[in-house]
Amino acid sequence: MRAAVIGREQETASVVELLAGHRLVTITGPAGVGKSTVAAAAVASSAGWECLTQVRWQHAGRGRMGSLAADVITRLTGATPHGPVAPVRAALCLPDAPTLLWLDDVDPVHSECVQLVQRVLLWAPRARVLVTSRTALGLDAERTLRLSGLRVDHAPDEAGPAPAVELFLHRAVPRDSAPDLESVGEVCRLVDGLPLAVVLAAEQTAHLPVRELVPLLRQGQGWLTSGRPATARHGSLRDAVGSAWMLCDQAVRTVWARASIFAGSFTEASAIHMCAGGEVEPTQVAACLGQLAAQGVLEVHGEVGSVRGHRYRMTRMAREFGTERLTAQGELPAAVLRHSQRWARVAAEAESLWDRGAQSRAVRLVLDEYDEITAMLNRARGEAALAPAALQAAVHLWFWWGTCGRADEGAAHLLGLIPHCQEHPLLARGQWLAAWLSAGTAPDTARALLDNAWRSAVLAADTAVIGRIAHVHGVLALQERDVQGAADHFAQAADTIPTHAPDGPPATLSRAALALSQAPFAPTAARRSAHHALAHTDLRHDPWVRQVARYALACTDHALGRTGQACKRAHRALTDADDDPPAWQSVTALRQLLADIAAGTPAGLGPTAVLIPGTAAPLPVRNPFGWELRLGRKP
Repeated sequence: MRAAVIGREQETASVVELLAGHRLVTITGPAGVGKSTVAAAAVASSAGWECLTQVRWQHAGRGRMGSLAADVITRLTGATPHGPVAPVRAALCLPDAPTLLWLDDVDPVHSECVQLVQRVLLWAPRARVLVTSRTALGLDAERTLRLSGLRVDHAPDEAGPAPAVELFLHRAVPRDSAPDLESVGEVCRLVDGLPLAVVLAAEQTAHLPVRELVPLLRQGQGWLTSGRPATARHGSLRDAVGSAWMLCDQAVRTVWARASIFAGSFTEASAIHMCAGGEVEPTQVAACLGQLAAQGVLEVHGEVGSVRGHRYRMTRMAREFGTERLTAQGELPAAVLRHSQRWARVAAEAESLWDRGAQSRAVRLVLDEYDEITAMLNRARGEAALAPAALQAAVHLWFWWGTCGRADEGAAHLLGLIPHCQEHPLLARGQWLAAWLSAGTAPDTARALLDNAWRSAVLAADTAVIGRIAHVHGVLALQERDVQGAADHFAQAADTIPTHAPDGPPATLSRAALALSQAPFAPTAARRSAHHALAHTDLRHDPWVRQVARYALACTDHALGRTGQACKRAHRALTDADDDPPAWQSVTALRQLLADIAAGTPAGLGPTAVLIPGTAAPLPVRNPFGWELRLGRKP
């Protein structure tokens, strides 16, 4: 198989089919995606042309009107016209025979190309046109094929490696040892499967092992160069992306640079917030995003106008290039600060949704903005000035860390931010939350954090934190099977945490935990505690705690020997549970309770993982623009 068509067999066949049935075919896609490669393979596979004319724009920057037509005449006649040429003159030079005019890499002369193709379609009825360009021409007769990066992951029914990996291995310098396929796959993932980047990375194996390319590419891709490029702009990945930058007007360049601050996918509203200002009006941002998407600088996920809306994601190399421009313009510090403020507000909004009972929406919001939130928190761990706002955001996201299987991640963020916030009013809240998140995996760390949080909370008279410290002590006691000590701590927490206290679980959770810890030695009291928790008005807006309380009541029924009632309660709770992460731990505990009852296991201290922030729960599969919208409830 020729390297020119590795991974592009289907696309090549599609172009051949389109050329057979239509007069104008355009292959589009970002720089370095292999448009010319696919076009060449398709032309080589086509037949029946009496005249085949390829015109490739070789000049740097934008071309003058008439320059492309002049190049067409030169290729057709061998004579070089003096100055620009009208498009109709070039069209009239085409022979009256089956002709394929291949206009390659026409982005610098895109406007003229549109006019030229219109004249060719009108004045040369036996001619067909094949165009390669980052953006489509927009003509009625046009059929387009848009290319994206090669597939990186191996398909289950695939005999050989994934196309991107196969291309890398084909172009890499042969070595005596077997190829490191894991490292090759990671290299291809880091460059998004972009064929030019894959080839440039493969050429580096002449002096670097593949495994050493991985950390270098994680730091950046602009250093990838070639000693034998097919064209000047393919000499490096930076040159390829820079050629798109040269064709953008100033407003589009500014939006490109400012949008490079995004770490993942983003909405148009977020882009307006981050990119408007100075010479860029808010009303201009959407049009600039559209131009960048047409150039392949941005990927668009989702459908414009759909319920969930669409999101943009900047390619890795375009982000790196834009960040360089943003730094050179002196705007990076201001952009970082604006980014931090924006996603701190997103975290606050997510907690507000959670507190109002829209817990699925809260989790979905965090999941949609996860990349940006993570980038904000990671950046703040290295910049003390950003740490207070980041600590507040991390505390607002207590529910995400504690109920969605992200305890280790949340604890790591908090432990990295706390040293920069020793005088911050939220220090005690950060410390207790880090302790709660560490309780399941690092109890000694949790106890040290609780000691520090206690002093800070007492000085600040923060009764919510004082109560939540007692709750974490109860969790630690439960892990040591000290049910009476745990019950004392949970009772103190339930009596201390104020109603509607923000930045942490409510007192009702401590009441449900009290019932679970009382069940082994005081089941009647445990049943009263569980009923007390379920009777609290807060539960109307807190499905997560309601499920924990229902589990606690089922456990107390089991402890009292009412196994039939316990099974009914457990089954009803499972029926009402949904697929969202906050329900996973209670669902697991309910199923374990039913299994214990079915096996005849005596009542005792049931599974306590429902009270311990989890670290192993997998997140839902996330598409690039968020979760699917679910309507109704599963059976």
